[in-house]
Amino acid sequence: MTTATQDAEIKASFLALTPLALFIALFVGVGAYLTHQGVDYAFYQLPAPVAILPAIILAIVLGAVRYRHSLSQSIESFLSGMGHSDIIAMCLIYLLAGAFATVADATGGVDATVGLGLSLLSAQWMLPGIFIISAFVATAMGTSMGTIGAIAPIAYGIAQSAGIDPVLMAGVVLSGAMFGDNLSIISDTTIAATRSQGCNMSDKFKANLWIALPAAIIVLVLFFSLNQVTEVPAVPESIEWIKVLPYLTILVLAVAGMNVFVVLTIGILMAGGLGLVTMPDYQLTHYVQDIYKGFTNMQQIFLLSLLVGGLGELMRKQGGLAALHQWINRVIERVSRGQGKNRPACELGIATLVSASNVCVANNTVAIIVSGQVAKSLAMSHDVSAKRAASLLDIFSCVVQGLIPYGAQALLVGASFKLSPVDVITHSYYAMVLAVCAIVAVFIRHAARSAAQSA
Repeated sequence: MTTATQDAEIKASFLALTPLALFIALFVGVGAYLTHQGVDYAFYQLPAPVAILPAIILAIVLGAVRYRHSLSQSIESFLSGMGHSDIIAMCLIYLLAGAFATVADATGGVDATVGLGLSLLSAQWMLPGIFIISAFVATAMGTSMGTIGAIAPIAYGIAQSAGIDPVLMAGVVLSGAMFGDNLSIISDTTIAATRSQGCNMSDKFKANLWIALPAAIIVLVLFFSLNQVTEVPAVPESIEWIKVLPYLTILVLAVAGMNVFVVLTIGILMAGGLGLVTMPDYQLTHYVQDIYKGFTNMQQIFLLSLLVGGLGELMRKQGGLAALHQWINRVIERVSRGQGKNRPACELGIATLVSASNVCVANNTVAIIVSGQVAKSLAMSHDVSAKRAASLLDIFSCVVQGLIPYGAQALLVGASFKLSPVDVITHSYYAMVLAVCAIVAVFIRHAARSAAQSA
C-alpha cells in the first residue's frame, strides 16, 4: 500500500500538527529570546534534538488520548518514520560528508583547495563564483546534501581568508545547493515529482528552467552587490595540487553522475591515503580517529533528522497531513465557486499543499511523495498540465526546504560554518527569490492565457 493510499484512509485532524508547532516554538522561540538577551551562541543553548523531545512526547500522548493509538502503535510509527529510506540516506550523507571534511582538513586538502579557489576567483567574484560552483555541482550530483558536504569546507576557508561574513557565505552555498537540488534531472525530488504526476523529466526540467533561471540571475546580481571583501586574501605562490586531488576527483565523479555515497567514500579514501603518503607525522591511527571525529561532528544533525522523521510519521498517522490536504481542497473549491476550472487557484493550492507538507516532515522528497496524489487530482480537475504540477511540487518543496532551520540542508551548512541554522536561512536568498518568481509566473501564465483566449 502506498503512502498516498494510506493517507486517504486516515481521518484528518489539525490537532495532530500541534507537536510540530511546539517544537518550532521551543527551538526558534528560546533561541530568539536568548539572542535578545545578548547570550552568545543563543541557538545552541537549547540543542534542537532536545527541543524536539517534548514535541515527540506530546505526539505520543495525543495518539493515546485523542486517536486511541496504543503506546506500541505510536512507537512503531515513530520508528518507521525514523527508518524511512530518505531519512537514513540523509544521515549516511551527514556521516560521510563529516568524515571527508575532517580528513581533508587534517591532511591539508582544505587549505590547498582554498588556495586554488583564491587563485581562480577575483575579489569581486567571490560570492557569485561560489554560488555558480555550488549550483553546478548540485545540478550534476542531483543532491544538495552531497554538494554542501563537498563545497562548504572550501567556502568557509575562503570566507575566513577574504574577510567575508561567514553567515553570508553560508547562504551562498545553501542557495547554490538548492538551485541544483530543484533543477537536476537526477535529483530525488525530480524523480518523485515526475513519477507522481506522470510526466517526462525533460518536460519538467524545461518548466522549471523558465522559473529557476531568472531567480538565479537575480540572486547572482544580489551576491555581486553584497560581495564586500574586507581584506584581499593572500594568494599562495604555489598550489599543492596533489592535496587538491580529492576535491577535484569528487567534483569530476559528481559531474559524471556517480552515486553520492560512492563519491564521498572515494574522497575519504583519497584524502586519507594522500595524507599517509605525503605527511610523515600522519599515521593510520590519526586517519581513523579523524574519520570518527567527522562522524561525531555530525551528531546533532544526525539525531535531529532521525527524530524529525519519526515525528513527521506520527503526525501523518494521526491525520495532520490529511487535514492540510482537505483544507487546501476546500479553499480552492471556494475560490473557484461559480467559475468552473481555476488554474491559478489550483497551482497556488498545489504550492501551498507541498509547502505545508514540507514544513511538517522537513524533507522535500517525502513532502512530494505524500502530496503527489492529491496534487495530481487537483491538476486534472483544473486542467493543469502534469509537467506544470510536477514543476510546482519540486519548486515549492525546495523553497521550504531551504528556509526551515530544522531542515537537513540548513543544519549541515550550519555545522560546516559553525553557525546557527537560523542564521543560515536568513541568507538563503535563492529560496526566497525562487518563491517570488514562481508565484509571479502563476499569474503571468494566467494573464497570458486569458489574453490569448480573448483574442
